[in-house]
Amino acid sequence: MANHTEILEAARKVIQIETDAVEALSARLDKDFAKAVEMILACSGRVVVTGMGKSGLICQKMAATMASTGTPTIFLHPAEGVHGDLGMLMKGDVVIAVSNSGETEEITRILPIIKRMGLPLIAMAGKPGSTLARAGDVFLDISIKEEACPLQLAPTASTTVTLVMGDALAIALLLQRGFREEDFALYHPGGALGKRLLLRVEDLMHVGEAVPIVDGDTPLKDALYMISSKKLGITGVVDEQGALIGVFTDGDLRRKIEQGIEVLNRPISELMSGKSKRILHTNLAAKALQRMEEHTITSLFVFDSEESQKPIGIIHLHDLLKSGII
Repeated sequence: MANHTEILEAARKVIQIETDAVEALSARLDKDFAKAVEMILACSGRVVVTGMGKSGLICQKMAATMASTGTPTIFLHPAEGVHGDLGMLMKGDVVIAVSNSGETEEITRILPIIKRMGLPLIAMAGKPGSTLARAGDVFLDISIKEEACPLQLAPTASTTVTLVMGDALAIALLLQRGFREEDFALYHPGGALGKRLLLRVEDLMHVGEAVPIVDGDTPLKDALYMISSKKLGITGVVDEQGALIGVFTDGDLRRKIEQGIEVLNRPISELMSGKSKRILHTNLAAKALQRMEEHTITSLFVFDSEESQKPIGIIHLHDLLKSGII
């Protein structure tokens, strides 16, 4: 039976070794890191990240993080590079090459081509005197004291340090570019953040025949048909010019029905709520949700300007739910 104490001690040792490696990395950051950031900011093309094996997997994550935070970045597999994929390199690119040993064959074989093309090279290696380190225009030291693997074979602390260095580059670039939440949302339109920051009221609102609207002299019994047919639990009431003068909801009906059956023949203008909450079509859908929550309502009539009194649509809480904003 497994010894739980030994298992936990082994796990804590791994975490401690990798923590120490990251702390040592922080202490080693110098002007070359700042130069690497400046080099990428000045790049007129893309950042091309390349690495082999486990380093290559970290490079893919590095490329994905940079790309999603405003730095156009792609991953180049070095083994595929020597068989044609170097064709993806173009003038204006900056290359980040990663190798813990600094002597990975697939990496060293493509260094002459990178140099021949005149592309700036950021070398990330664990050996300052290695082939890769010496070839770089900038050298980022990702050396470690030891791997977390007791056999000192499986890349563990070394890949963690590489990952952290990549994240440090990405975030330093993000800050220098003034990258905002709105920018992040553009690259993540399918996520909750993207929906909150990108979807506008006009993207979700009901328009045309789908908007429940009746004239002020419409009897309540006919207005109820409009409410039920549009399935939004509300109808707007407009004057002869089409300006919104009030609303009538399911809740209003429950309160008015206590007055007796004769209320069904009264004009809706005598029974409506005189004030209606509104929103502009250009507002973020998230603002519509905020307004609904603030006033404890489920619908907002939509207008195309602050001055306009004629509604162009309506947005319902269910529309926000379906969109994934909530």
